[in-house]
Parts: sequence; structure tokens; C-alpha cells
Amino acid sequence: MSATAGWENFYVIVGSAAGALIGLQFVVMTLIASRPVGAGRSQGADAFATPTIVQFGTALLLSAISCAPWQTYQGLAISYRVLGVLGILYELIVIHRMRVQDTYQPVFEDWLFHALLPVVAYAMLAASTWPLIVGPSNAMFGIAAASLLLLFVGIHNAWDAVMYHVFVGKHDRK
Repeated sequence: MSATAGWENFYVIVGSAAGALIGLQFVVMTLIASRPVGAGRSQGADAFATPTIVQFGTALLLSAISCAPWQTYQGLAISYRVLGVLGILYELIVIHRMRVQDTYQPVFEDWLFHALLPVVAYAMLAASTWPLIVGPSNAMFGIAAASLLLLFVGIHNAWDAVMYHVFVGKHDRK
């Protein structure tokens, strides 16, 4: 499949970064786990921490799917479409969790990076599958953009979570 040729290095880099960031996220969560869990904190984790791991995992899965030796574009397109639709559905759950949790009042930046941009990435992924069948080389750019968006949103969210735990957690312990 000539349209996917040349993308292997891109997805090896993105997949490696996503895998490393998943590991780093687990290390950070392990270090934070020694803190006492306050009321409602698990709701906050469901709304803010778990989606970050899912975003990194999706970028890793996209990389694996993209590097697989597909014989036709149809299987590749179906895989991307299913992943995009499932991602949108998951983000609807995340948005619900953000609204019902009472540990933290989300601000605009939270809604942008935890809700809007991930939905855009998953929608871009699902939408890029339609041109994959008819014009594969251009569709690969949309899929790559969705993958990078998920990776960078995950990086932002992971950093934001660490800063929250360092500064708010430090304040809570005093």
C-alpha cells in the first residue's frame, strides 16, 4: 500500500513517545498514591487522570495499527473508524464525569484540553477514514494529525495533573 509507505518512522516515534509517557504516568501516579485519598478524589481521577492514559494508549494503538502490514485500505479504514467512534463515545463519558465530580471546578482550559480537543482528534480520526479509500495519501495526514493531537493533549493533561497535585496537594497537606 503506497499511501502508508513512508509513515513507519512517524508512527514508530509517536508510538514510542506514547508508550514512554504511559510508563511515566504510572510512575507519577505511584508516587502520588502515598497521599491520603480525600472524599471525591476518585471522581476527579476518573474525569481527569484516566482519560490521559486513554489518550496515550490511543496514540500507541494508532501507531500499531498504522505499522501493521495491511493488504487493503478497507481493514485499515475500519480500524481507524471504530477507534474514532469509540473515542468520541468515551469522551462523552469523560464530559459527564467532569460535570458530576465535585472535587474540582473545571475552568475553560480544562474543558478545552479534556473535552473539546480529544473529541476533535477522535472526530478527525473517524472522518479521515472516508478519504482513505478514495485518496489514501491525503487521508494519512488527517490520521497523523489526530494521533499527534492526542499525544500533545495527553502531555498537556499529564503536566497539568502533576502541577495540580504538587501545588494543591502541597496546600492540602499543610
